[in-house]
Amino acid sequence: MKKAIIATVFTISALNLSAQESQTVYNFLRLPVSAHVAALGGDNITISDDDASLLLHNPALAGNVTDRTLSLNMMTYMEGSITASANFVRACGERGTWAIGGQFMNYGTMKEVNSYGEQTGDFSAKDICISGTFAYALSQHLSGGITAKAITSYIGQYNSLAMGVDLGLNYFDVERQWSVSAVARNLGGQLKAYEDDFERMPLDLQLGITKRLVGSPLRLSATLVRLNDWQYGIGHHLIIGADVLLSEQFYLAAGYNALRAKEMKLTDSEGSSTHGAGLSIGAGLTLQRIKLHVAYAKYHVTTGSLLVNFSYSL
Repeated sequence: MKKAIIATVFTISALNLSAQESQTVYNFLRLPVSAHVAALGGDNITISDDDASLLLHNPALAGNVTDRTLSLNMMTYMEGSITASANFVRACGERGTWAIGGQFMNYGTMKEVNSYGEQTGDFSAKDICISGTFAYALSQHLSGGITAKAITSYIGQYNSLAMGVDLGLNYFDVERQWSVSAVARNLGGQLKAYEDDFERMPLDLQLGITKRLVGSPLRLSATLVRLNDWQYGIGHHLIIGADVLLSEQFYLAAGYNALRAKEMKLTDSEGSSTHGAGLSIGAGLTLQRIKLHVAYAKYHVTTGSLLVNFSYSL
C-alpha cells in the first residue's frame, strides 16, 4: 500500500477510544456535539430543552428548538485536532421542524513515511458530515425525527464516502417531567471505500430516560448506549447524568460514563488509573435570544476536551 497508508489508518484509529471502535470508520460521529450532553456523560437523548445542538444526538428533539435558531459548536480534542459543527433550525407548519447542519473534524498534519520508516513528506486527515433533519410532533407527547447524513473522510490522497441515517423517538410529559427516547444512530454504509475493503459504520442503538424531581431543581438522566454490541456488561452501557436547574436561565450539570472510564484506563507498574476519564462537568446560560453551554470531559488519554456551544435565535 502506497506510502505506508496502513500505518496512517492505525494512527487515525488510535484517536478513537477503544479497540471496538477501531473496527468501524467515521468514529468522530461517536463524539458529543452538544456541550450539555457532554456534561451529562457524553450521550443523552432525552433532555427536552430549547437547544439546537441536541438534535444531533436525537433528531426527534428538533421540535423543541426556537424557530430560526443558528447554533455553532466547537470541541478541542487531542493536540493538533479540533472538531466543530453548525446547524440551523426552522419551523415547518404547526408540527414540523427541519434543520440543516454540518460536522468537521481536523486531525492536523502528520508525517508521511515509506515502508522503511523514512519520512517522505507530510499529510493531513479530516472527516466531514453534512446532514438534514426533519422532526414531526406525532401527538401531544410523542415526536419522531430522522436525520440523513452524507459522510466523507480524507487520509492523505485517499478518501471514502458513506451515507447514514439517524432515527429517533421521544415521549415527553410536561406535567410529570418525564422524557423517554429511543434512537438508532449511524444506520447506513460506505459507498466508496479507501481502497477495496468496505468498513462498518459506528452503529449505536440507544435508550434513555430523564426525570425532573417535582418541586426540585434536580433532573436525573440515564442512557443505555451501544445496545447492538454486548461485549461489555450492562453496567458499562449505562451513562448517568444530573442537572441542577438553578433558574430558568442557568444550570449546572455532571455525568459519569462507565464505558469511557473502562476504555481509557491505563495500567503501569504502580497500578491502574482512569485519570478522570468518564467524569464530566458543565454549565449553561440562557438569555432572551442567546444561549451558551460549556463542558469539560476526557475523550483521549493525552488531554481533556473543552466543548462550547453558542446559539442565537434570529
